[in-house]
Amino acid sequence: MKRLLGHTLFASRLDAVLLRNAAVIVAFHRIHDAPDALTIDARLFERYCRFFRRHFRVVPLRDIVERLERGLPPNRELAITFDDGYRDNYDSAMPVLEKLSLPATFFVVSQWIGTDVVPQWDERCGVRYPWMTWDQVRSLHRKGFEIGAHTQTHVDLGDVATGEAREEIFGARLALERQLAARVDLFAYPFGGRNNITNSNRELVKAARFRCCCSNFGGVNVPDTDPFDLLRVPISPWYASPHQFGFDVALGRSVLAESGGPRYEAFNGR
Repeated sequence: MKRLLGHTLFASRLDAVLLRNAAVIVAFHRIHDAPDALTIDARLFERYCRFFRRHFRVVPLRDIVERLERGLPPNRELAITFDDGYRDNYDSAMPVLEKLSLPATFFVVSQWIGTDVVPQWDERCGVRYPWMTWDQVRSLHRKGFEIGAHTQTHVDLGDVATGEAREEIFGARLALERQLAARVDLFAYPFGGRNNITNSNRELVKAARFRCCCSNFGGVNVPDTDPFDLLRVPISPWYASPHQFGFDVALGRSVLAESGGPRYEAFNGR
């Protein structure tokens, strides 16, 4: 039903009214054929990208940050982002983005790049997915894609002491800048829920000279959104189609319940 309503909503251009003065930031994790809560396949990913290109102004995340910094209202922008640094981002997502001439931002966990680390959510499922190498991260950067920080080891910034948080935040930026020989000033905190970062650790993100701090529990960004409290919509198999995603976003239904609901449990069971 939501898929059909989404088709009707976007075909009638009602979305232009509902999303006026709003910017949408979407977050992907894995682009792979093996289905799970964090993964969509390459064919569906391309459908999303074509939907984004048709119905939004797809821009680099930095453009949305700059508009908010300057006090300019968003204007139906959409930014594509990825979390963690899985190798399929390079192998499967990047070719689609290049084919469609779409920008994107890749938030990587600096100490996992080029390693065999298996995060706890993959270990629980008995799966192992490789990470990008530093050569691949540098290749993305050379191709014009944005690289952002996602801490050093994917810690929960809502549950660590100040000293550890400082090392995770500052250390991630320094490692990325050393590898890329370029400034890195975009940040997304791991897990992305409302309670996965404290106010004091958000202040550390500012102190590390980042320009933004991205969550990942849904919602759209409006003219008075703080760049250090950017909202992102996680994309997962929960959405049966891009039009269902569009329906939920346009009607303000993309925010995950904090706990208890099947969608929250599926996505945040990590």
